[in-house]
Amino acid sequence: MAPRSVGVLALPGVQLLDVAGPLDVFAEANAQSGRDIYALAVVGTEPGHITTSSGRSLVADLIAPDAAPADFDTLLVAGAPRIQELEVRPELLTWLSRAATRCRRYGSVCSGAFLLGRAGLLDGRRVTTHWAVAEALAERYPEAIVEPDAICLFDGPLRTAAGVTAGLDLALAIVEEDLGAETARRVAAQLVMFFKRGGGQMQFSRRGVSAPVGRSALQEVQRWVASRPAEDHGVDRLAERAGMSPRHFARLFRTETGLTPAAYVENVRIEAVRRLLEIEDAALKQVAGACGFRDADTLRRAFVRRVGTTPAEYRRRHGQA
Repeated sequence: MAPRSVGVLALPGVQLLDVAGPLDVFAEANAQSGRDIYALAVVGTEPGHITTSSGRSLVADLIAPDAAPADFDTLLVAGAPRIQELEVRPELLTWLSRAATRCRRYGSVCSGAFLLGRAGLLDGRRVTTHWAVAEALAERYPEAIVEPDAICLFDGPLRTAAGVTAGLDLALAIVEEDLGAETARRVAAQLVMFFKRGGGQMQFSRRGVSAPVGRSALQEVQRWVASRPAEDHGVDRLAERAGMSPRHFARLFRTETGLTPAAYVENVRIEAVRRLLEIEDAALKQVAGACGFRDADTLRRAFVRRVGTTPAEYRRRHGQA
């Protein structure tokens, strides 16, 4: 059987690992299989070296839009810092759209999803990208179904991955799709990576709690909550502090911050929990009390809902050794 052709489209300023990570997974699948299952190519957008975000250079094997759109079994778009701001020639988007519809599957790593969106390839599809730009992707392409917590997503022929190292997870999932779980497990073992990564990508988010917004009375309330997460922050108490009726305060708070008061308070408390789990070894009951949760079970449920993993698993992965 002829090797399956895999192309990774790399724009100027591409993040090197978005290209090298998936290619190394496919290369290891070849090694584990004892034959060339995948034929690999870096696709550039113009002749010459591709300067990456780290300043290192890549050499393209093919140039788009000169490469035949039907050349690929799998075509992935690598991400680049501020890719959504890059000027892209219309003929490249036309080529990408044609290539994607003619290959068996297409996708992106990290912010490469923005280029797929510009080519009209995300509409009606479930898609993920780096947590820091997921909201921007959803706003720019409202017909896409953006899932910001996912590490990898498969939707029809579309394959997308979260930030940077998730490109390895995506490539490994494709290997499993093609060659089965046993081969994929051997690839993961050889590359010293998880076969299935636990939790979603929001556990890596460092966005934290946004700076106070809205009118000054509401900003003062937000600062008050952030500095005292363990206190009682019911709507009645917050409204009293803002000098408003509870009903008016709740309506105004949501209008000007985009969150209900309860959601904002929970965000603040979850961020406080994360900080404690990262730096302290206190029992979960103590952490809950220090951060305003009624008990450890209430904290655990909120944490899983917001962060996508349990407090214990988060501490194991992100806490001090």
